Amino acid sequence: MDNLEQFLSRAPLLWEGMWLTIQLTALSGILAFVIAIILGIAGGSSKRLIRYPARAVVEFFRGTSLLVQLFWLYYVLPLFGPQLDAFTVGVAALSLNYGAYAAEAVRASLTSVPRGQWEATTALSMSWAHKMRRIIFPQAWALMLPSLTNLWVHLLKASSIVYVVGLSEFTFQLQQLRRGTDWFFAFAVVGLIGYFLFALLITWGMHLLEVRAKFRLGRGPSLREVLSLEPTLRPGAPDKVGVGGADAGVDKRGGDAATVAVGGDRKGEQ
Repeated sequence: MDNLEQFLSRAPLLWEGMWLTIQLTALSGILAFVIAIILGIAGGSSKRLIRYPARAVVEFFRGTSLLVQLFWLYYVLPLFGPQLDAFTVGVAALSLNYGAYAAEAVRASLTSVPRGQWEATTALSMSWAHKMRRIIFPQAWALMLPSLTNLWVHLLKASSIVYVVGLSEFTFQLQQLRRGTDWFFAFAVVGLIGYFLFALLITWGMHLLEVRAKFRLGRGPSLREVLSLEPTLRPGAPDKVGVGGADAGVDKRGGDAATVAVGGDRKGEQ
């Protein structure tokens, strides 16, 4: 009962800490993705003047500790410029660190797009921006989403480190709760449930994005089918498919992904 009373009394502060963690995770995740797109595309460029600097930036931020980057931005950078507030430093450190990791997922996904797709866009005289937006990136997007999901969940857990620069995020509030209760209740109960539920929301949201991305390429069911409480039989699909049948796992609508991508936009896509 004492633990419950302490929890209820500190609930507003715990929510403030969780809200700060949500802000850090969401903003850092978005900025990390933007950085990853820039570095990932540049890192896969055939031009050395573009590829080498991008690779150097990626290896630097992947090869140094997030804690060191956080301290450097908060304590060392002000010696050469203006002092940044703790929240900005936390977002910048998380974005740069995880943006470097995500850049490798972006680069690998782009290089995984079949060579025939790149050649087809060249044959159609598409501009670089047009072929990336309409043909190459949609296919790479579906490939990179699982890796980006894992990195975003890791970013959520890494956001707990920003308390060292004075931010009262969720982990800091858990430490305050531990003083009035015990470590097991604060971290193994409240902390575990809090972080798990947030990570679960991120995973579910990214999974829905993955479903939508694959559907647009003709590789899986639509969001409506996935979210439907009743099973939906897709047109042309057999009523029953044997376990070892040749048709198992085949999407009757999609056909070859390369044909879907280059052949034009899907009608009625979500």
